[in-house]
Amino acid sequence: MLVIGVALLLGAAVLAPLAVRALRRWLARRADDDVRPRALAARAGGEVSVTGVAVPGPAGAVESRLARKDCVWHGHEVLRHYWSLTEDSATGERVRVRACDSIADYGASDVFGIAGSAGAGRGRQPVLVDPEDAALSGADLCLKRVVGRPQRGVPAPADDLLPRVKGRISGLFRGETIEFEYREWILRPGDPITVHGYVELRDGRPCITAPPDGRLRIEHGGGPAGDGPERPAGAGALLLGGGTVVSACAGLLLMLAWAA
Repeated sequence: MLVIGVALLLGAAVLAPLAVRALRRWLARRADDDVRPRALAARAGGEVSVTGVAVPGPAGAVESRLARKDCVWHGHEVLRHYWSLTEDSATGERVRVRACDSIADYGASDVFGIAGSAGAGRGRQPVLVDPEDAALSGADLCLKRVVGRPQRGVPAPADDLLPRVKGRISGLFRGETIEFEYREWILRPGDPITVHGYVELRDGRPCITAPPDGRLRIEHGGGPAGDGPERPAGAGALLLGGGTVVSACAGLLLMLAWAA
């Protein structure tokens, strides 16, 4: 009985620091996933990964430039399709092949917010997200339109999108133009996102921006806060903590029973 009691106490001593570290990791991850501004403000100067839902920034929702959709972020690209002459490797003859170049690429830099789930984030201000030059994956393609080049003697196709393109049209215009293709992506209010970046304070509020040596990464479809990987981590922390307490109590009871 004494040997078993001592073994249980030693086991509790080994499990205790593991349980404490697991609990701290779980609480830190839960603070991120619940998008708690105060917890993120305490981590200013470090990198975080935060899961939540996109919400409008201080200036409110914005309108995408091409499709005119309400959103919190939008980006677009213009592709020029053209015929290019190249040499056929089999015959040596010059043949015409279809190719395309990107001649415009734009991503909005309007600051928006990320908030927790409806229950966790109620009454809290959202954490700001600065998407300037962000790498964004999985955003909804809200517009894809192809406009052919004007043909002699044929009425020109309506191209009302060109004046809305943000930034400069640039690139090497090679070959004969076939058509122009417009694409636009958006993040809507309420879309689930995960943001990987660097926390800095702006007027006392935490803002997730690009790290000094990299780019801000935004993933659409990460799932709302509370549905992420914190559950297994929380279960592990609880199991370790419970195992520590049970082992210590059982060891003490056995030793007291042996002494009596």
